[in-house]
Amino acid sequence: MSVQQYDEIGEAFEGFKSLPLMRYGEVPSFLGMVGDVSGKSVLDLACGTGFYSREFKRRGATDVLGVDISVEMIAAARKIEQRDPLAVHYEVGDVAELRLLDRRFDIAVGVQCLNYAEDIAAMERMCRNIHRSLVPGGEFFVLAQKPDYRFDCPSLDKYGFRCEPTGEETETGPRARVTALLDPQPISIVTTAPRREVYEECLRATGFSEAEWVPLQVSEAGSREFGEDFWADLLSHPPLEMLRCRA
Repeated sequence: MSVQQYDEIGEAFEGFKSLPLMRYGEVPSFLGMVGDVSGKSVLDLACGTGFYSREFKRRGATDVLGVDISVEMIAAARKIEQRDPLAVHYEVGDVAELRLLDRRFDIAVGVQCLNYAEDIAAMERMCRNIHRSLVPGGEFFVLAQKPDYRFDCPSLDKYGFRCEPTGEETETGPRARVTALLDPQPISIVTTAPRREVYEECLRATGFSEAEWVPLQVSEAGSREFGEDFWADLLSHPPLEMLRCRA
C-alpha cells in the first residue's frame, strides 16, 4: 500500500517541505540533530524525491546514496539531480530487503521509514540491514510519527497538515491518515505510528545502542515569521519525534 500511494505522488512530494510544519519544524530539527556531515558518507533510506540527500551533499557529505521503494520517487529524485547535479546517487530498494551494499556509511538516516514496517519482524529486518550498512560506531537518525501522539489535541491545519486516526491497529501500532494541505490539491498518506518500545526493542535486537529520543523544535526563522504564539499548539502536541542511536 505504501509503495502505491507514494508512486501516485511523485515529484509533488517536494511541496510537503514548503508547509510550515516541515519548513520550520521538521527540516531544521532533523538537520540540527544529524549535525555536521562534512567529510562523511550518508545513506538516506526512504529518501523520497531526495530532499535530505541533496541537503547533506550541499552540507559537505562526500558520498550520498538515496534509496526508496517507490520507482516514481526515485525517478523524480533523478530528474532533480539532472537539473541540478550534486553527484547524489539514487536507487530503488526496499529497506526490509536491502541489498548488501559495496561500502559502509558513516551515517544512515530514515525519515518516515521504519514506521512503514508491516510488522515487528519487518522492522527488525530493516534495522538489521541498516546496521550492517554502517561503519562500527556509525550513527542512525530517525524521524517519524510521534509514538504516543494524541489525536484529540488541537488541529494542525494552520501548520499545513491534518492527522487523523483510521481506527486500524497493527502489530507495531495504530494507523493514521496524514494529509498535507497543499494548494490546489491536498495529498493524503496512510502510515503507522509504532509504539516507542517497538522502535527501541527492534534497534536493540539488531545491534544498535545509545538510543535517544529527541523532540521536535521550531526554528528561529519560524518564530520570526509567525510569532511564538502561533507554534504553541504544535509544541504542546508535536505530531513528529526523532530518534538517534549508534551501530
